[in-house]
Amino acid sequence: MNARRRLIPTAVVTTLGLAALSACSSADAGTGNTDKFDVVASFYPMQFLAEQIGGDHVNVTTLTEPGQEPHDLEISAKQTAQLQESDAVLYLKSLQPAVDEAVGQSEVKTKIDAATLTKLEDHGDAGHSHEGEEEHAEESESALDPHVWLDPVKYAEVAKGVGAAFEKADPDNAADYKKNTESLVAKLDTLNTDFEDGLKNTDSKVFFTNHAAFGYLAERYGLTQEAISGLEPDSEPSAARIKELQTEAKADGVTTVFYETLVSDKTARTLADDAGLKTDVLDPLEGITDKSKGDDYLQVMQANLTALDKALGAK
Repeated sequence: MNARRRLIPTAVVTTLGLAALSACSSADAGTGNTDKFDVVASFYPMQFLAEQIGGDHVNVTTLTEPGQEPHDLEISAKQTAQLQESDAVLYLKSLQPAVDEAVGQSEVKTKIDAATLTKLEDHGDAGHSHEGEEEHAEESESALDPHVWLDPVKYAEVAKGVGAAFEKADPDNAADYKKNTESLVAKLDTLNTDFEDGLKNTDSKVFFTNHAAFGYLAERYGLTQEAISGLEPDSEPSAARIKELQTEAKADGVTTVFYETLVSDKTARTLADDAGLKTDVLDPLEGITDKSKGDDYLQVMQANLTALDKALGAK
């Protein structure tokens, strides 16, 4: 992933963690050592899984606060202490390097890496080209795409793995975890059907988005994602890339440039203005805020489907 992300050096994380543990008061320990199964989630999609599957048996805290861009997360001393005190940590390796480092150093007994529960793919060459367009190899990224939660089918695979891990780690409540997992998977199956039906017949199959978070979704439903930036939401596109997108908008009947709530919409709006396109929100669901079009994953995904239907000319 992008080297520009700010990681806390290993020695600093370790030092902060030890200091936090030695100074931790009973008030600070509210996120761990409870009478429930204490789970630390790295960011919202992991938090949603933990809450849905764990139900009343779990106490879930998240390392990424609402409104915080997860890719740039830095781990605080208090959060390091939360990890040490928890019964389990649920994270997605490669999305947040600082989390990966902190989890690797922690002594949490149950470490659940969502990236191991489904197959990650390289979407660095996602998109398509037209004759006469300039190559934009410098824009593409050869890295495994971590945004699996935006594909309901892959997210369901992750949910099943999380459920099994909870059952093993907390066997006294295994029956409830199994039941809750089955319920969540059924909801995700319904969501998948909604997307299949909604995107089956559209005027266009191409959509523009701020960063390349929707590769799995596009692949699942026969669409083509063209991202202004790459897998990193803060990466800057070249002038050649912007020009290429303007040309492609005309060729493919693109009507809308999508932006998201947790990062600047400046580039998306500039492209839309220059190309005479509309703008709308396509939420990568990296966090829920008061700007989100829904209160949870399922509601925001339905809002995303509505936005895609409108932009692509669903019939």
